[in-house]
Amino acid sequence: MPLAEKRANSGSFTPMMIEEDAALRNGSRGLSGQWADAAAVRPRTTERHITVHKRLVLGFAVSILALLVVTMIAVLLSVRIEECSGGGGGGGGPGGDAAADSRAANGSAPAAAGSARLNHNHAGEPPGRGGAAAEGPAPGGGPDEGEEEEEEWQRRREPPPWTQLRLPGHLRPLHYNLMLSAFMENFTFGGEVNVQVECLNATRYIVLHAHRMHIEAVRVAEDRLAGALRVSSFFLFPQTQVFVVVLNRSLEALRSYNLKILYHAPIENELLGFFRSSYVLYGERRFLAVTQFSPTHARKAFPCFDEPIYKATFKISIKHQATYLSLSNMPVETSVFEEDGWVTDHFSQTPLMSTYYLAWAVCNFTYRETTTKNGVVIRLYARPDAIRRGSGDYALNITRRLIEFYEDYFKVAYSLPKLDLLAVPKHPYAAMENWGLSVFVEQRILLDPSISSISYLLDVTMVIVHELCHQWFGDLVTPVWWEDVWLKEGFAHYFEFVGTDYLYPGWNMEKQRFLTDVLHEVMLLDGLASSHPVSQEVQQATDIDRVFDWIAYKKGAALIRMLANFMGHSVFQMGLQDYLTIHKYGNAARKDLWNALSEALKKVGKFVNIQEVMDQWTLQMGYPVITIMGNETADNIIRISQEHFIYDLDFKAKDHGLGNNSYLWQIPLTIAVGNTSHISSEAIIWVSNKSEHHRIASLDERNWLLGNINQTGYFRVNYNIRNWRLLIDQLTRNHKVISVSNRAGLIDDAFNLARAGYLPQNIPLEIIRYLSKEKEFLPWHAASQALYPLDKLLDRTENYNIFNEYILRQVASMYLKLGWPTNNVDKSFVQASYQASYQHEELRREVIMLACSFGNKHCHQQAATLISDWISSNRNRIPLNVRDIVYCTGVSLMDEDVWEFIWMKFHSTIAVSEKKILLEALTCSDDRNLLNRLLNLSLNSEVVLDQDAIDVIIHVARNPHGRDLAWKFFREKWKILNARYGEALFMNSKLISGVTEFLNTDNELNELKNFIKTYEEGSAASFSRAVETVEANVRWQTLYKEELFQWLRKSLTL
Repeated sequence: MPLAEKRANSGSFTPMMIEEDAALRNGSRGLSGQWADAAAVRPRTTERHITVHKRLVLGFAVSILALLVVTMIAVLLSVRIEECSGGGGGGGGPGGDAAADSRAANGSAPAAAGSARLNHNHAGEPPGRGGAAAEGPAPGGGPDEGEEEEEEWQRRREPPPWTQLRLPGHLRPLHYNLMLSAFMENFTFGGEVNVQVECLNATRYIVLHAHRMHIEAVRVAEDRLAGALRVSSFFLFPQTQVFVVVLNRSLEALRSYNLKILYHAPIENELLGFFRSSYVLYGERRFLAVTQFSPTHARKAFPCFDEPIYKATFKISIKHQATYLSLSNMPVETSVFEEDGWVTDHFSQTPLMSTYYLAWAVCNFTYRETTTKNGVVIRLYARPDAIRRGSGDYALNITRRLIEFYEDYFKVAYSLPKLDLLAVPKHPYAAMENWGLSVFVEQRILLDPSISSISYLLDVTMVIVHELCHQWFGDLVTPVWWEDVWLKEGFAHYFEFVGTDYLYPGWNMEKQRFLTDVLHEVMLLDGLASSHPVSQEVQQATDIDRVFDWIAYKKGAALIRMLANFMGHSVFQMGLQDYLTIHKYGNAARKDLWNALSEALKKVGKFVNIQEVMDQWTLQMGYPVITIMGNETADNIIRISQEHFIYDLDFKAKDHGLGNNSYLWQIPLTIAVGNTSHISSEAIIWVSNKSEHHRIASLDERNWLLGNINQTGYFRVNYNIRNWRLLIDQLTRNHKVISVSNRAGLIDDAFNLARAGYLPQNIPLEIIRYLSKEKEFLPWHAASQALYPLDKLLDRTENYNIFNEYILRQVASMYLKLGWPTNNVDKSFVQASYQASYQHEELRREVIMLACSFGNKHCHQQAATLISDWISSNRNRIPLNVRDIVYCTGVSLMDEDVWEFIWMKFHSTIAVSEKKILLEALTCSDDRNLLNRLLNLSLNSEVVLDQDAIDVIIHVARNPHGRDLAWKFFREKWKILNARYGEALFMNSKLISGVTEFLNTDNELNELKNFIKTYEEGSAASFSRAVETVEANVRWQTLYKEELFQWLRKSLTL
């Protein structure tokens, strides 16, 4: 069944259920067949030929009337008795199978309630088969019940509580007891959840989340000693993904109740909720099932209060076949083995936690383990062959070190007795930080040192650092609501660099790599008019997915880094320790963080209202561009102005909201003065007005100004042309006077200021002329990233070769100096990385990539030679750190046989890191037929994993020979793609951006707008960004392309 069709039918009923549902809607609700005759009204028989005395007639009439009254009373009593005794299911505690143990969902009569029980006699049967059949009537519960209740609320002129985005707040969960039975042979599961709730405000309605499941039975009781409460009806409300239980009388405030629900659902063939995956071992396909609940998908696996504020404790039990094992957030407390080959694992109770990072898995993996110095047991679970090869050893070892690092940095111990790392073949994201059971897609945790590059090691390292930080920021202390998701994601993203610096001190991640990988990237996105604040209101369900974007992750991280730098790292660390200690096992909002940091500053005698400063950065979208101008009339006086940076200045002029003076920030501007041999120590100026004048010491006409020292601030800096000329001259004469971070910052600012029209187009290209002398990786990486979008704007133009030639001239001398790496297949690069080779190897890789990308003949020849040697000898001697470059270049230059060879290797390799770069190399072909073939194969889940298909489409779109093919494929397959990825965070937005970001003609812009008109449901924010980006591309082509080419022609003739 196609995935879209499967999705549409995932909540469908069996034919029996459909018939019963129709019967309920047709009026036979409330009475089962055995009572139908007794309740029927029979026609009277008239005795026309009998004459009787009037008194006899009167007596007979009275007798008939009395008989009718007695019959009606009997029928009513029978219904009551049937409701109380009908069907053996819910029970538990005095009152047994009480009236509230009602069975129905979506209007259908029940399947067998026993299927959800852990003591099911027919192990392995799907829910709805076997077990004791439910007896007696269901007291309503169909769609009609919801409609009747809605009508009642409409009469009150109030919206029903189940139609709101947020849960009503009348109830608070205290504890969940969740018992699951997983049937892996038919991919279904049954569940019984008992929720202890506290009633905060009296209510007749229990509203909690449940979605795409069949509810079999509901019971509500005050406590274990009291009888059950009468349930009037219950129903699912799919529009808000909630389940509503309507009671006959209100729950009383400040009292606790127990809510028991039996249900069953499919183990989906998707990427969210409780879903299945598979892998092949020794020619046999094996299956596993795992959860992904963040942000709002726990409700697909069990009825729950699925909002982060509703923290509770959880006790989980999982019944499964003995050939599998089960995992959850806590360790297994006991396992009960049964004679029929099934086992039930009972897990320890969790601390207080939210539903979105609850987790469980059923698999037949093996593991390796280690233990921290504080006794935390760490296990890495993966496919048996991966464990046997040691592919998880690197991740396991750094996890132990990182747990110890975080415990020392935060001064808060890791809160659980164990941490499992689970490597799965299919997952919507790189990883998920479930407390005590973090789940990773295999490509982001498994690593074979003999065939993995330094960049792959870095990728794996940073994903692990990120997820482990969440054990504190997110799991231990959780945002109150999704509007402040950056409170967990921003911190985890920032600590990717801090934690990696702990593991590899010589790599300078936080001071250097953060700039190109976070700051420069997110400022591209946040410079659009369609951007949004890092803290944004969540008013409808679709907004929840929208807040999980790079603004939350990367802008959040950049603001945290700015905070740490202007506060001082030690004071910042002290503030974080207080924040975590105060709010552990609870929830926190941004004001709680601001208060903790302000208090930390007070302890060292500094009085700064952090909230006043940071509200401007978190509640406003975008960022400022600071312009520093020397004053021509007064010595040592400069004018500093700020304005909202927007790429499309025309859009800013049209939109008064963007163009007015309301966009102001309190900016911690660090500034220094330099000359040919020296730079002064930095001074900090707080800029809070549109324009200000400041006195700067030692400033004369020979000196230059430099703002935002080491790019610690989240803003761009512009200067007058004279100062830019002085900075370019300084880079040419002696670039080392300016720090590595600022050299990278100048390159990025110049390219982006020019793209937005703040600077002439030649300034950034003049700056990169100095690169032939640059021996540090970071400025080269910044230049490479800045050149990439410019290259994509030009790569289909007639004069592209002029731009190509200019870049090759800047790269040529450094390419010759550095050469190619030697083959190090037999040497572990992990050990080499400790010997400070990282910066040098990454620089060499960056230069080789630029040389091959722009057509350096020697680079092309070397790549072709290495590929040919591999094919002829069947031994891969290509150096690890440049394999992806060589594969891509070879596929691009050579014939179809090379493409087929790479395709074969993609299928045969078992190393996940190698599989990834082989698949991406296939997208580099110049052959449009091969690119079309690959696009069509990408949607076959047996060939390309679901999460990798998006990368295939995006990489084809980046290829100038495939851009129009990918754009056409995207439009034709949108319904399939949206059905597959629409609910997964990032995936749709990543796909939309990747396919459209380099469209740059009027025709392509019109195609995009027309497509959106046709398919405007969902992903509105992503499409809005896409339109703005393509409009900016078209505008740049019109305004600046010819100016750039004129300067390039002139420059190449010098």
